[in-house]
Amino acid sequence: MNIYKHNSLAWDTEAKRGNPWTKPVSSKEVELARNGKFRILLTPAKPVPADWLLPVKNKKVLCLASGGGQQGPILAAAGAKVTVLDASKQQLEADMAVAKRERLTLITVLGDMADLRCFPKNSFDIIVNPVSNCFIPDVRPVWRECFRALKKGGRLLSGFNNPIFYCFDRGLEAKGVLQVKYSLPYSDITSLTVKEKKEFLKNKEPFEFGHTLQDQIGEQLAAGFSLRGFYEDKWGNGCLADKYFPQFIATLAVKGT
Repeated sequence: MNIYKHNSLAWDTEAKRGNPWTKPVSSKEVELARNGKFRILLTPAKPVPADWLLPVKNKKVLCLASGGGQQGPILAAAGAKVTVLDASKQQLEADMAVAKRERLTLITVLGDMADLRCFPKNSFDIIVNPVSNCFIPDVRPVWRECFRALKKGGRLLSGFNNPIFYCFDRGLEAKGVLQVKYSLPYSDITSLTVKEKKEFLKNKEPFEFGHTLQDQIGEQLAAGFSLRGFYEDKWGNGCLADKYFPQFIATLAVKGT
């Protein structure tokens, strides 16, 4: 199975279904960003600390696997020179729709977050990567590619799932029970039954992968980054797991000068 192709089309479908990560920002949010008052999300609820981003004016920013008309337009309105790369054509069309609506300038690129060869070395000052690497089977190339594409002193802001998120039986969780079922690293491809995978294909749902903290954080360090910031987040929607542990992590990594 071609995971990239399947998940690309699946996220086109998610955009049509109104997934929260596919809803473009409002004109009000864009206007606030033009006046220097803005926030972006790497994880569902907690905004990125201002000192992780600022200043963004005239900075070259790559919004990585970050289509959907959210981070890209906000940063463009704040004065950044923005490129958005995403695997979903529908998500990128949302960015272009907001850009046209608000008369913003940004570039969109259809591509794989683990392969940034279309960008020369030292291309960007900042890379913004919201929760998305759960949709690729191997996250390690992402960190290496980000390191190559960033300028010296450049910043990588990344959000990802706490791997424990993938350990529990989804069916039981829906019934109010948290019970460990799966080991880490997790993969829908190897952990789901044949019947379950057929349902994913039928419903055009994206396949997910739960990467270990070694791969999420340790491999950022192995790629050459220095970790400068860290926070945790929850869904914030009252789901069962929110009562017990933060399901998301965000990191700020810097390419050494």
